[in-house]
Amino acid sequence: MTADTSHATSFEVDLDEEPEPTREPVYVDITTRDHERRPVIPAALRGTSNMKAAARRAAGRAGHTLAYHVVRLPRYVVLAAFWAVVGAGRLAGRQVRWWWVAEQSTLRQEAATRNDPATWLALHREARATRLWRATVLGAELLGIIVVGLVLALVAPGWVQVLTMAVTVPLLARVGRPVGRPIMSAAVVTPRFRKLTADIVLRAYYAARLGDPVKPGQEITFGSTMARDGNGSRVVVDLPYGRGLDDAVKARGAIASGLDVAVSQVFITRDPTSHRRHVLWVADVDPLAVPAGRTPLLRLRQTDIWEPAPFGLDERGGKVLLGLLWNSVMIGAIPRQGKTFSARALALYAALDPYVQLTVFDGKGSPDWRKFALVADRCGFGLAMTRDGDPVELFLEALREIKADVQDRYQRLSELPASVCPEGKLTREIARDPKYRMPVRLVVIDEFQEYFDLGEPSKEIASLLVFLVKVAPAAGVIVLGATQKPSGIGTGAVAQQFTAFRDNFAVRFSLRTGSWQVSDLVLGSGAYSEGYDSSTLLPAYKGVGILRGATDATPTVRTYLADQEDAERILTAARALRERAGTLTGEAAGESAARQARDVLADVVKVWSHVGRPGVQWPALAELLAAHLPEGYAGATPESVSALLRAEGVTSVDVKASGVVLKGCKLADVETAIHRRQLTG
Repeated sequence: MTADTSHATSFEVDLDEEPEPTREPVYVDITTRDHERRPVIPAALRGTSNMKAAARRAAGRAGHTLAYHVVRLPRYVVLAAFWAVVGAGRLAGRQVRWWWVAEQSTLRQEAATRNDPATWLALHREARATRLWRATVLGAELLGIIVVGLVLALVAPGWVQVLTMAVTVPLLARVGRPVGRPIMSAAVVTPRFRKLTADIVLRAYYAARLGDPVKPGQEITFGSTMARDGNGSRVVVDLPYGRGLDDAVKARGAIASGLDVAVSQVFITRDPTSHRRHVLWVADVDPLAVPAGRTPLLRLRQTDIWEPAPFGLDERGGKVLLGLLWNSVMIGAIPRQGKTFSARALALYAALDPYVQLTVFDGKGSPDWRKFALVADRCGFGLAMTRDGDPVELFLEALREIKADVQDRYQRLSELPASVCPEGKLTREIARDPKYRMPVRLVVIDEFQEYFDLGEPSKEIASLLVFLVKVAPAAGVIVLGATQKPSGIGTGAVAQQFTAFRDNFAVRFSLRTGSWQVSDLVLGSGAYSEGYDSSTLLPAYKGVGILRGATDATPTVRTYLADQEDAERILTAARALRERAGTLTGEAAGESAARQARDVLADVVKVWSHVGRPGVQWPALAELLAAHLPEGYAGATPESVSALLRAEGVTSVDVKASGVVLKGCKLADVETAIHRRQLTG
């Protein structure tokens, strides 16, 4: 006899046809799993410290519960008394119905309906006899209650009266209160979580229209058993032939509804064995709403850039480590989602390694990075002119120097003997030996899109940045970039180089973005089709993002927190480590950047003979300075020349030349600024 399985809700489907009897079977894709052994003694009871911690936790919970109920005791007494009266009434009603033999009324009514007086009279006589007997029982019961009540009221000591009330009132209140309305509320609320079963998962996927249990070949099957994984449940799901991971990703909301959980609890990730197979992991509660806590770097201990940096916790609560060496890291997000904090956490790890040379430039000029001046070899903040010079020029000079260093490193590494450099690349010993002059370098560029939108200087900056992200990591130069505009800027050659720069980052971390298209720009092409979309992260998630490219896994990470005060503490300790190791260099050591000193006022007067009129426009003056004093003004722009002169007190005025009016300056104002400087010494 063959069972009908056409309407079954779970299936076992053969992946292939049965082999011919004459052939030996061939096994592929064999996966072994080690059985997990649970500890004989729970972790909470192993060791004195664990036992003390468990006792403190239990005592704290008990103390909270006791305090909670003591405060609400008057309310409990009033409610108990009220429902006890109701309960006494309900018990009395039950006794009256019992005495009246109410259960026999249906039989007497049926006899009357059938016009059967004999049966009716027999039932009536039986009911009268039963009522008489039950009335005697109730009378004795009432007499007993009265006697006990008088004894308790007149003879019994007070403690007996209180004990009797303490037992009787709760019992009567239990009878009187409605179902679902407890008198005492819970002091500690346990989070609700959905216990998943195979049937619930099947229901969710069929409700999401990812399969059909009735149509042959459209069944949903499982590639593994349902199992606990961290703080959630995990199962491998096989979709019907013709459907794939992208279908499951698009139906994520419908799957969450079918599972009766929030969308933020459902994680769908790729399984490498088949496109129609994916891993479904459902968290007990929203795992991303719980912060990861303060950074472990607050221990202020020396780090090692050759070891991965602590970055945060994944959705299952496991630690996420990010290897920086040989990598380039891009962090992207919309504003105020923790982008700068995430980048700074990695830079702080590098700062605590005294053998790492730091270059830090921040395109937006916020306070977030300024304390890195304590340890940075080169640094610049913002785009506006400062007393230290033009930050754009400082950035250009730093990039030129790093490019030259990278090219020089490759040459020198190739010349080192195999005993020193066995694989032809940087080693820890070479990086930490000052005679080789090849320390690991970290180049931090926050809001890097700002450096691609500066006009003429952006051409060289873009070319240098593309070189660094493509070539520098293999030479021990780590590039860490952050942006809130991964889509790029404008059009033309600079825009193309922006795309090349963005697309060559090896490791990508995307916090919340505005759309899945922007998420794909940050995480890399194809991330969305693999189930990774940072636009689905909730606005309340600060410092939470998707990490792709660091390992084979692509976790959703809650990053560790290091606020401004924490960062200053860590950087102060990092400076002390560098001072002890003798590795404090560059601007942090008080050295000026290697730039030719120049007197812009004197230089302008020197080239003014080529002007031939009292005023000159900024573009013309920039061209004159670049042409006649190229050693100091090569690549000068109208904006940079204007900023230099305005910093010296020269006023920007309208200047007419060839019928066109543009901003510029007058010779008289330049001479006045020189005279004023001479008077003030």
